Amino acid sequence: MRSESESYKAAGVDITAGYRAVELIKRHVESTVTPGVIGGLGGFGGLFRPDISGMKSPVLVSGTDGVGTKLKLAFLMDKHDTVGIDCVAMCVNDIVCSGAQPLFFLDYIACGKNVPERIADIVKGVAEGCKQAGAALIGGETAEMPGFYPEDEYDLAGFAVGLADEDKLLDSGTMRPGDALIALPSSGVHSNGFSLVRRVFDVEGGALGRCEPELGRTLGEALLEPTRIYVKPVLALLKAARVRAISHITGGGFFENIPRALGPGLTARIEKARLETPPIFALIAREGEIPERDMYNTFNMGVGMVAAVAGEDADAALRSLKENGVAAYACGEVVSGEGGVELW
Repeated sequence: MRSESESYKAAGVDITAGYRAVELIKRHVESTVTPGVIGGLGGFGGLFRPDISGMKSPVLVSGTDGVGTKLKLAFLMDKHDTVGIDCVAMCVNDIVCSGAQPLFFLDYIACGKNVPERIADIVKGVAEGCKQAGAALIGGETAEMPGFYPEDEYDLAGFAVGLADEDKLLDSGTMRPGDALIALPSSGVHSNGFSLVRRVFDVEGGALGRCEPELGRTLGEALLEPTRIYVKPVLALLKAARVRAISHITGGGFFENIPRALGPGLTARIEKARLETPPIFALIAREGEIPERDMYNTFNMGVGMVAAVAGEDADAALRSLKENGVAAYACGEVVSGEGGVELW
């Protein structure tokens, strides 16, 4: 018997649209399959067999996050095929800060109305993010929630699980004064600070279509640029240099995230003159009249990650990152202090 409920459909939930969406996303999901994947779509749980050969003490590392109010820009621009990359990035970039390889990802999409083609666009982005991270998309959930979300809006969140050998997990306790701080450039604003961005710009009044010469594209295109995924370059870095710790610069900017990775009695001293800050941040600061301190305490300012490496390994670290497509550069050093970040 065909699964279909006219009563449920009259209440705003179309079961058949869900089936159509699953059909459309299958090829995207299959494109992320890795050797550990067991089975396919349709089960009540995603199955994955991790390869723990050669590991003395395997440790699972997990991370969860969403895209936040950046989604509002996707709604306004009717562009839904990149926010999935953001969702994956926010999870896997956290996981790799521990030194772990992300294994798999699951997403959750809650929407006011299930439009199969839109769901497929969202999952296309999720699949692309998974491929960039070397992780498999092994499951997810789409919830049609009429009356809770507007018909043209949705929320997107997910979580990832990674694996590392316990003795290879990064330990900030090994950090020493004189260790080098390496900046890994961001692709732009990434997925944080968009509540402030939306206050600065009249996004609902046409500002997103504004051509900005200093950006070389429209404001909307610059802001919707997906979050960079650093997994593969960072995993290569871990083999090339003695990495003490890594900070993922997300909400809270420099002042909140860098101290999370510092060892006791240590301060991160960063030279502002070295930072390569994209023009989008100057535009936000200027139009919003935002003080410098608030900018560094909200946005990544062009630095998606900061890696602390042994001082004598700085050149090897930079070489490895550049060989793996990241135009990294030295931005400061670790010094003795009471913790926190010094910008000078």
